[in-house]
Amino acid sequence: MILELAMLQIRAGQTADFEAAFAQAQGIIAGMKGYIRHELQRCVEDDHKYVLLVWWQTLEDHTVGFRGSAGYQEWRTLLHHFYDPFPTVEHFTQVLP
Repeated sequence: MILELAMLQIRAGQTADFEAAFAQAQGIIAGMKGYIRHELQRCVEDDHKYVLLVWWQTLEDHTVGFRGSAGYQEWRTLLHHFYDPFPTVEHFTQVLP
């Protein structure tokens, strides 16, 4: 299992619109092959910062399957214009239970 972690910085004044768009977009990612679950969490200290956590069965389910899909194009249209700067995305594996 792979954990995708994306730090999202949302443009000032657009957090409510981002959250509404994410509510719509999350159905896209949830329907992808290899998707396990996700969480979107807002930072307590900075309400324009979020972390998106997505658990995938394999790295390729995210980097090839999702990113190469028509659904990803819709995801981009719904969400990418909210980011400033564009997020860093990294992948992790569990070390200890």
